[in-house]
Amino acid sequence: MPRTSAVVFFWLLFASAAAAQQRATELGPMLIQQPAVRAAIDAARAGEAQIIDDQVRICEVEAPPFQEAKRAQLYGQMMRDAGLKNVRIDAEGNVIGERPGDNARPNVVLSAHLDTVFPRGTDVRVKREGRLLRGPGIGDDCRGLADLIGVARALNKGGVTTPGTITFVATVGEEGLGDLRGVRRLFNETLKGGIDRFVSIDGDGLGITYIATGSTRYRVTFKGPGGHSFGSFGTVSATHALGRAIALIADFDVPTAPRTTFNIGRVGGGTSVNAIAGEAWMEVDLRSSDAQTLRALEVRFKQAVQDAATAENARWRSQALTVAIEVVGQRPAGRALPTSPIVQAAVSVTKALDIPVSFSEGSTDSNLPISLGIPALTIDTGGRGSGAHSEAEMFDTTDAWRGTQRALLLAVALSQP
Repeated sequence: MPRTSAVVFFWLLFASAAAAQQRATELGPMLIQQPAVRAAIDAARAGEAQIIDDQVRICEVEAPPFQEAKRAQLYGQMMRDAGLKNVRIDAEGNVIGERPGDNARPNVVLSAHLDTVFPRGTDVRVKREGRLLRGPGIGDDCRGLADLIGVARALNKGGVTTPGTITFVATVGEEGLGDLRGVRRLFNETLKGGIDRFVSIDGDGLGITYIATGSTRYRVTFKGPGGHSFGSFGTVSATHALGRAIALIADFDVPTAPRTTFNIGRVGGGTSVNAIAGEAWMEVDLRSSDAQTLRALEVRFKQAVQDAATAENARWRSQALTVAIEVVGQRPAGRALPTSPIVQAAVSVTKALDIPVSFSEGSTDSNLPISLGIPALTIDTGGRGSGAHSEAEMFDTTDAWRGTQRALLLAVALSQP
């Protein structure tokens, strides 16, 4: 390309991007003046009692990792009742419903996740104490799922028509070792090539997340010959090696910026109190919002595991202990530009609703589209919560309707061409 043409092309591209950014900043105030959109926003607040009932109803159906089908069936019916079209469950278990616009594109996906971290048999009954709801998963992500249904109902009550289509998705496999399997299927097969913008609703509060925290998850297994605790004393122990590894990892110093973390979430092994363990294992979660920092942490982690095995063998002058390190989950790190149209649109609608703008970083379904270069972010549900990923989880519904309103207005904003 001749130099003059290249310069012209660059400035045209720059001007186009600048125009898109400027337009995004104006979307909130512009849309909120439209009577139908205003009516839908008012309907979102008026429908809060039903949204809370939905939140409880969803939460009282178990959805353990890889066992979300029962909740998915309920949610599919809720989508139909809310007026969504072409409701179906894909091969991975994601529940999908459409609200067609004047055109098929842009197609905006508004999502929340079905699964919880809790095993089958957990008591999922929700206790109501005034504005407080208590129950496993009540905030993460039962409120997000209820918000989706609330948005769909409110759009219909307001009579809103959108230029593009809004596709509502309840994903599977967001938590634990699910490894984003639901959203991976969505982008790689179910809606491959058909998603223009993606928004996940996940987490209490009213923040905006456009920095995707990457994570790598490992299962580490130590193995040895085992034996009687007295008769075979002096034999290498898989549990002792595991303990050495845990001690080394627990003493890691990690940076606070970029935020970087480690966690040993599950451990197991051994057969009896009076037997030298022949096998012991742990599951480890490493995270950072910076890909290079995460890679460096992974190197340190692997070295610590190998050092632990070496130390256990050396302690008993043996080579019988072995260790295997298996990757069981990976979430890519990444970030949207703060000046990108999708982030500016989220800021615009947040300000238009008189919600303070705050940003955070996290690991959600949005990690995948961000890594693919597809405009994506995560917004909080509204309300306030505590005790996520514990059976003591609590959600305060005070003014939670503000999150529903923001999700609605953002979906309409992103459906604009």
